[in-house]
Amino acid sequence: MNPLALILIMSTVFFSTTLVLISSNWLTIWVGFEMNMLAMIPILMKKFNPRATEAATKYFLIQATASMLLMAAITMNFIHSGEWTVTKMCNTIPSTIITMAMAMKLGMSPFHFWMPEVTQGIPLSSGMLLLTWQKIAPISVLYQIMPTINLNLMLAMALLSILIGGWGGLNQTQLRKIMAYSSIAHLGWMMAIMLYNPNIAILNLLIYILMTLSTFMMLHHNSTTTTLSLSHLSNKMPLMTIILLLILMSMGGLPPLSGFMPKWMIIQELTKNDMMLLPTLMAMMALLNLYFYLRLTYSTTLTMFPTPNNMKMTWQFQHNKHMKLVSPLIILSTMILPLTPIMSILI
Repeated sequence: MNPLALILIMSTVFFSTTLVLISSNWLTIWVGFEMNMLAMIPILMKKFNPRATEAATKYFLIQATASMLLMAAITMNFIHSGEWTVTKMCNTIPSTIITMAMAMKLGMSPFHFWMPEVTQGIPLSSGMLLLTWQKIAPISVLYQIMPTINLNLMLAMALLSILIGGWGGLNQTQLRKIMAYSSIAHLGWMMAIMLYNPNIAILNLLIYILMTLSTFMMLHHNSTTTTLSLSHLSNKMPLMTIILLLILMSMGGLPPLSGFMPKWMIIQELTKNDMMLLPTLMAMMALLNLYFYLRLTYSTTLTMFPTPNNMKMTWQFQHNKHMKLVSPLIILSTMILPLTPIMSILI
């Protein structure tokens, strides 16, 4: 892609999300979403091939449908209230439609079908942007309309997302699809706590973004897209196999690592609100995610070549790809659990 065009497109993606974050008017929020959608399509088609074209078409149709629902809800709210203000939501029907539109943009279940397919058809760098930065704007809208969101609808979508996110990734061998299902499951955890303590949901989003960025950077560094190619990783970079193991275990939420912090806080907060069944079900369904993370870990660190490999020393060769900021991202993704008391005080 032309560097000037890339700078223009990336700037549009950044400023459109910023526009959604700072706006207090429904029309400017809708304009921000439209700018973001139109700027993302060239990024998805960065490597022009039929699969990328199909993924970009699916993304466009889903996002355009969600924008249409958002505009319909905005119009209905204006008819009832006479205002375009975001916090002025005087009817439950527009609030429910906006919730469904944001769930469609995020890829939450039952509107999740596009997410694995689109992520699989695009390059790793575009998938990293899709699964991290693109979550910020819809979650900010849900944060703003939080007092009027239907609790039962949100909890039902959250539970279904955690279930589908774990169940769908069990039989996958493509890493991009696995990361997409992981994203769906993490969204379920965020939305389950959003109505009770939105600050914990934002903390969960930040930690999820850190872990996903670290994982995609390492996969992109080695051009790894399948579980089979993970078995070659120990020959290329032995240290990276250990780091990837730690980050995957952190995404699964194992206690000594950073990913345990948001799950611990969410379960604790839900228990404080006299909800015992919901966090129990969420913790049980999170084991599905942990299973396919362990399967990736097995493919990365515990598999050996069945025949002698002539390239066992390729880790000594110099790599052309340079990963910037990967070291602090790895530290933040794995070692910030001791900061939990400070985070609890701030939240």
